Amino acid sequence: MPGLRRTGGRPAPQAFGRVTVPPSIFRTIAFCCLVSVGAVVPAAAADGVAEPDGYREEAYRAPVPESLAGGTVVSNEVAYQLWENGGTAFIDVLPRAPKPKNLPTGTLWRDKPRHSIPGSLWLPNVGYGRIADVTADYFRRGLEKATEGDKTHPVLFFCLDECWMSWNAAKRALEYGYQSVYWYPEGTDGWGFEDYPLVEVQPEPEPAG
Repeated sequence: MPGLRRTGGRPAPQAFGRVTVPPSIFRTIAFCCLVSVGAVVPAAAADGVAEPDGYREEAYRAPVPESLAGGTVVSNEVAYQLWENGGTAFIDVLPRAPKPKNLPTGTLWRDKPRHSIPGSLWLPNVGYGRIADVTADYFRRGLEKATEGDKTHPVLFFCLDECWMSWNAAKRALEYGYQSVYWYPEGTDGWGFEDYPLVEVQPEPEPAG
């Protein structure tokens, strides 16, 4: 079914940790109307950015494809309906900056707060093009927790607008065998732009080293 996503006219993406504002088109479209014309975008060849054969390994804040082979791309409105209806695990993959080493004595380090979609599970740093085995294990465990070990359970991945991290993470989940994978390209930028709720979240704890 042909899909509908806001494209074109996006502002230049900012570095991670700074807010970008999505374009002000298609702000209010009823979900029933979206479904009737196809709000879900199938994985198909993009007119703009092509899907790479593997994972994106650089310039993670940049224009993204319109598709994800094997997965389903969703708009702001459809993501909201999936969230409101329940039954879909939402996975936030925004990376988190590590605490710098060798900080001067007495320096107080505070992680930047992350405001995300309520009920989502934040798994930082799993969307890089190459991840260490320990990070891959962390990702797998997080997915198992979010889906209760059921690889047929729908799962949706997001980050920020024009964020390759979420594309990589969704692709990786498909390779792990998850069968119902959604990719939400506009992420919390698009979600917040629509005035949908956001709450401060904490990352899923990593195993003790």
